[in-house]
Amino acid sequence: MVADVGDSSQLSECAAAIDLAAEAIVRIWTGPQSAPGVPVPATQLRVLFVVEQNGAINLSGLAAELGALLSSASRLCDRLEAAGLIVRESGQQSRREIAIRLSPDGEALLDRVRQERQEEIKKVLARMPSVARQALFNGLSEFRAAADVSGTSGSAESFSMPA
Repeated sequence: MVADVGDSSQLSECAAAIDLAAEAIVRIWTGPQSAPGVPVPATQLRVLFVVEQNGAINLSGLAAELGALLSSASRLCDRLEAAGLIVRESGQQSRREIAIRLSPDGEALLDRVRQERQEEIKKVLARMPSVARQALFNGLSEFRAAADVSGTSGSAESFSMPA
């Protein structure tokens, strides 16, 4: 492992290690999305996460968040509404605007996916020595802070290591 990442070759080595770790995280992260109990494909699940993050969002905003055409976002919402995972309501600002919100079933699905992800991550963490888990936590905390400062991360929320 790289102790000091001051020079260019060390930065490159560290970036490559993070890239490999990110691949492992993505495998763990996407596992619950394709589990038999998840009734929607990953694309629709992503819509649910975007809606949750925004609390309520109109179709234009959703399409922009997804980088999708308005018609594609609308079809995704049609499927999710038919599955009972979202609801469409008249907007508070304008009756012509439709707000998309999670239904209770949509919230429950996201909670279940998150719980399954966390359980898989805990299994991996349990195979690591305690000192390595703490080092990982410290490193990820610093990485997140640096990303937030550079504008690379979407949120500036902090997190803390549980006792």
